[in-house]
Amino acid sequence: MRICIFGASSAHIDRFYIEKVEQLAEKMAKRGHSLVFGAGATGVMGAAARGTKRGGGYIHGVIPEFFREEGVEKIYTECDKLTYTSTMAERKSRMEDEAEAFIIAPGGIGTLEEFYEVLTLKQLGRHSKAMAIYNLNGYFDSLEKFMEEMSSKHFMAEACHGMYKYFTDDEELLDYIENYRPERTPWQVLKTD
Repeated sequence: MRICIFGASSAHIDRFYIEKVEQLAEKMAKRGHSLVFGAGATGVMGAAARGTKRGGGYIHGVIPEFFREEGVEKIYTECDKLTYTSTMAERKSRMEDEAEAFIIAPGGIGTLEEFYEVLTLKQLGRHSKAMAIYNLNGYFDSLEKFMEEMSSKHFMAEACHGMYKYFTDDEELLDYIENYRPERTPWQVLKTD
């Protein structure tokens, strides 16, 4: 299965997150899965690539051309396939289309944007892929509270909470993705209560 991991590119985050994502990606690869990711060499992105490589998995990195031209971020050069795009939007679209499941690991505003985009697309019935949030060290606890607040105040349908799941254990997360069966909930149910 082609699994997209979204996560931080920052090299300044705590090593705990890097080590845990490396371990997750290595286990993912050893279970026969490949990685689709944003092609960064540092932070959680680099960890996902290194772990996948260590586990013997295939890696497809997708990154905008201007990252290379302007030195925006260090690129992971050991990808099996490296695709350059014209824009950030094209980058996300390529990763979304290729991926068969999504893991949202700790990250910043780019990671949150990616999470909300794939969540919105799922809500609108554009895909029915598994979405797993890797909640390391309680990183996404405040996001979970915010999502609950959105539904309690009727800004989001309660049924939307079933479109993704939080995990703290990497084996449970991978089991979820491997055994995921979409419910095929019509988008109309997810847009209204």
